Amino acid sequence: MANILLWTVGIVHVLVSLIIIALVLFRSGSGGMSDLFGGGMGPSGGGGSTVAERNLDRLTVISAGIFTVSTIALAILLG
Repeated sequence: MANILLWTVGIVHVLVSLIIIALVLFRSGSGGMSDLFGGGMGPSGGGGSTVAERNLDRLTVISAGIFTVSTIALAILLG
């Protein structure tokens, strides 16, 4: 039972890690992939925060929280 739980938490940890990497690349401040999708073009010409940027911020914070919980769970499970 503990082995299944360890594998499940480990898989969630890896998936969330990949999601965080993708979300950071999509952020407009990094000048990365968000420029491909118009992330750098706000409604006021680049000065304001768009809905997409706010949603990326929220998703990044949620993913970071899940990553933190999975890290602590792995530390506890591995002893």
